[in-house]
Amino acid sequence: MYELIRRKNMAEQIKPTESELEILNILWDKGPSTVRDVHEVLEQSKDAGYTTTLKLMQIMYEKKLLKRDATTKSHVYTANVSQEKTQGQLVKKFIDSVFNGSASQLVMQALGNHKTNKKELDEIRKYLEEMEKRSK
Repeated sequence: MYELIRRKNMAEQIKPTESELEILNILWDKGPSTVRDVHEVLEQSKDAGYTTTLKLMQIMYEKKLLKRDATTKSHVYTANVSQEKTQGQLVKKFIDSVFNGSASQLVMQALGNHKTNKKELDEIRKYLEEMEKRSK
């Protein structure tokens, strides 16, 4: 029982590498895909070998980042971690390590270094208003 809990906690704490995140983004976007499907998308933006993509996806499967359906000749992979949860973990780690835990410093930096259009500012205002209502 302890081993099962320990493995579950380890899976929740896994932070994907940059290459693993590229593959996760493809799977979140495309849904269930073969290694060839993922490799074809990767090839559009970088020089990636098929065997490298295959090995990386096998490692991600072992790390529980991916699920694999082996019932067909070409294995079909799906993300085993949600996009929202993964983004949340990465942002928290980034805020803690780069901005000393201050989300407001991250927001100020992002808004100061990025040309924000009116639509984005309206969405930010709406989100802040919703957060204020929840905190009352």
